[in-house]
Amino acid sequence: MNLELVKLIEFSGEEASIYTLLDIDEEKTLFDKFILENKNSFKSEIKNILMRLNSIGKKTGAREQFFKLKEGKPGDLVCALYDEPDSNLRLYCIRFGKSLIVLGGGGHKPKTIKALQENPKLTAENKILVKVSNEIYKRLKDKDIFYTNDGLDFEGELEFEI
Repeated sequence: MNLELVKLIEFSGEEASIYTLLDIDEEKTLFDKFILENKNSFKSEIKNILMRLNSIGKKTGAREQFFKLKEGKPGDLVCALYDEPDSNLRLYCIRFGKSLIVLGGGGHKPKTIKALQENPKLTAENKILVKVSNEIYKRLKDKDIFYTNDGLDFEGELEFEI
């Protein structure tokens, strides 16, 4: 899978920048796929997620309480954005403090499952972000990716083969 970090200008603002991953082979972002897969069945939750993203970028920043933390392996910063704790959808992301998040994919979490490992779709979406998170950290360490002076953007080598 060939992915590229792309900024979502429509949600980004003075408080936080919101990125997603473009699947270069399909010319769709993982976030767009998430929206398309869930917009009919979970219209109100999608609307709430979009409003939350707008608020994160322009008003509040990526506050910890907006996320279910520790959704990946220890230290990889993979979490899930949700509107309410009882919501059906999980949108996986990587949270870099309060000012920058990378959206991945996600899906519907049926009430009958307790852990993402019980749902192959959620497991696959989560694993992609764990791999991307590890690669971003490696590139930050090697200075192949770096933060802009204001801490709101990534620059450098933003394409990944996962």
